Amino acid sequence: MPRKTQSTNEELNLSTFAGVGLQFAVAIVLFVLLGQWVDRKLGTAPVFLMTGVFVGGGAAFYSLYKRITAAQRADDERRRRERSGNDT
Repeated sequence: MPRKTQSTNEELNLSTFAGVGLQFAVAIVLFVLLGQWVDRKLGTAPVFLMTGVFVGGGAAFYSLYKRITAAQRADDERRRRERSGNDT
Protein backbone atom coordinates (compact mmCIF):
# COMPACT_ATOMS: atom_id res chain seq x y z
CA MET A 1 0.00 0.00 0.00
CA PRO A 2 2.79 2.58 0.64
CA ARG A 3 4.03 2.05 -2.92
CA LYS A 4 0.71 3.23 -4.32
CA THR A 5 0.87 6.43 -2.24
CA GLN A 6 4.48 6.94 -3.29
CA SER A 7 3.71 6.67 -7.02
CA THR A 8 0.77 9.05 -6.64
CA ASN A 9 3.04 11.64 -5.00
CA GLU A 10 5.66 11.20 -7.73
CA GLU A 11 3.00 11.75 -10.40
CA LEU A 12 1.79 14.88 -8.66
CA ASN A 13 5.32 16.25 -8.46
CA LEU A 14 5.98 15.42 -12.10
CA SER A 15 2.79 17.12 -13.25
CA THR A 16 3.62 20.14 -11.11
CA PHE A 17 6.90 20.72 -12.93
CA ALA A 18 6.08 19.31 -16.38
CA GLY A 19 5.39 22.67 -18.02
CA VAL A 20 8.27 24.65 -16.54
CA GLY A 21 10.35 24.72 -19.73
CA LEU A 22 7.41 25.84 -21.82
CA GLN A 23 6.54 28.46 -19.22
CA PHE A 24 10.09 29.83 -19.35
CA ALA A 25 10.01 30.05 -23.13
CA VAL A 26 6.58 31.68 -23.29
CA ALA A 27 7.40 34.25 -20.60
CA ILE A 28 10.66 35.29 -22.26
CA VAL A 29 9.21 35.37 -25.78
CA LEU A 30 6.19 37.45 -24.71
CA PHE A 31 8.32 40.00 -22.89
CA VAL A 32 10.82 40.15 -25.78
CA LEU A 33 8.01 40.80 -28.25
CA LEU A 34 6.57 43.46 -25.98
CA GLY A 35 10.02 45.04 -25.66
CA GLN A 36 10.48 45.05 -29.44
CA TRP A 37 7.10 46.68 -29.92
CA VAL A 38 7.88 49.41 -27.38
CA ASP A 39 11.31 49.96 -28.98
CA ARG A 40 9.71 50.42 -32.40
CA LYS A 41 7.13 52.86 -31.04
CA LEU A 42 9.64 54.96 -29.10
CA GLY A 43 12.61 54.59 -31.44
CA THR A 44 14.87 53.27 -28.69
CA ALA A 45 17.27 50.63 -29.99
CA PRO A 46 17.50 47.50 -27.83
CA VAL A 47 16.64 49.09 -24.47
CA PHE A 48 13.18 47.63 -23.98
CA LEU A 49 14.10 44.43 -25.79
CA MET A 50 16.82 43.72 -23.23
CA THR A 51 14.51 44.79 -20.43
CA GLY A 52 11.94 42.32 -21.75
CA VAL A 53 14.47 39.50 -21.70
CA PHE A 54 15.38 40.14 -18.07
CA VAL A 55 11.83 40.78 -16.88
CA GLY A 56 10.57 37.64 -18.65
CA GLY A 57 13.38 35.54 -17.22
CA GLY A 58 12.84 36.99 -13.78
CA ALA A 59 9.11 36.32 -13.91
CA ALA A 60 9.75 32.73 -15.00
CA PHE A 61 12.29 32.15 -12.23
CA TYR A 62 9.93 33.66 -9.65
CA SER A 63 7.12 31.37 -10.78
CA LEU A 64 9.44 28.37 -10.57
CA TYR A 65 10.52 29.44 -7.07
CA LYS A 66 6.89 29.64 -5.95
CA ARG A 67 6.17 26.17 -7.37
CA ILE A 68 9.21 24.65 -5.69
CA THR A 69 8.44 26.15 -2.28
CA ALA A 70 4.79 25.02 -2.50
CA ALA A 71 5.86 21.49 -3.46
CA GLN A 72 8.40 21.44 -0.64
CA ARG A 73 5.77 22.56 1.88
CA ALA A 74 3.37 19.86 0.66
CA ASP A 75 6.10 17.21 0.86
CA ASP A 76 7.08 18.31 4.36
CA GLU A 77 3.43 18.14 5.45
CA ARG A 78 3.02 14.68 3.90
CA ARG A 79 6.13 13.42 5.70
CA ARG A 80 4.93 14.92 8.98
CA ARG A 81 1.57 13.13 8.61
CA GLU A 82 3.32 9.84 7.79
CA ARG A 83 5.57 10.17 10.84
CA SER A 84 2.69 10.98 13.18
CA GLY A 85 0.69 8.05 11.78
CA ASN A 86 3.58 5.66 12.35
CA ASP A 87 4.26 6.88 15.90
CA THR A 88 0.77 6.13 17.22
